[in-house]
Amino acid sequence: MRNNRSFFILKFLLMVNIGLVCAPISAQASTYPLQAKYPNTMIYKAHTKQKVIALSFDDGPDQRFTPLILDVLNKYDVKATFFLLGTRVHTYPDIAKRIYSDGHVIGNHTFWHPKLTKTSVQNMKWELEKNEKEILSVTNVKTNLFRAPYGALNDQHVKQLEQMGYRGVGWSVDSDDWKSLSSDEIKKNVLNTIHPGAIVLMHSAGHWTQNLTGTVKALNELIPYLKEKGYTFVTIPELWIIENGNS
Repeated sequence: MRNNRSFFILKFLLMVNIGLVCAPISAQASTYPLQAKYPNTMIYKAHTKQKVIALSFDDGPDQRFTPLILDVLNKYDVKATFFLLGTRVHTYPDIAKRIYSDGHVIGNHTFWHPKLTKTSVQNMKWELEKNEKEILSVTNVKTNLFRAPYGALNDQHVKQLEQMGYRGVGWSVDSDDWKSLSSDEIKKNVLNTIHPGAIVLMHSAGHWTQNLTGTVKALNELIPYLKEKGYTFVTIPELWIIENGNS
């Protein structure tokens, strides 16, 4: 009897490890400790039953994929939030200007894209301030939104963000589009974890070896599908108000 019980326990653990037990864990069940600890500074999702979604795009701008993504968003009259790299804002100022003129929200994504948990808090401050000046000089926008490259932040970084007047933005739905996935794979990743109040992570640019064609195609199909399902697309500042009010 004891041997049988041990066998079934081992079998269950094996099934969990290979993904045969339970549906994918929903974002609603996930915990976001930095948002829980610093609700006035960090957001990964809004805790709401309203069917709202915030699309967000990292690593732009570029001339290959950012304009195509902007075309799709304009086609469906959807506003999103773009977290821009300072070095690319400097290289592609006209695309950065178009993002803002098209009515999208701009956020800071550092200047050089370092993994901040492997550098000092002072280096994060330097990255933010340098990019802040670049974005301001090109778009005349003073943003207070920040997304860390790779989402890598710790308590010290968050406290520094608070001192600088920034709000840190994570995500609750990851498209994994940076892997140059097909549109079907990207759609599956999004739809398997979508939920009211979600922040969806996508990319509008990347390394020259990355192909974001799947992102463009997936967006063109995801947006009308989710609208049919009753979802409304909002920007990060709009989602922040839903989560925290005007604070």
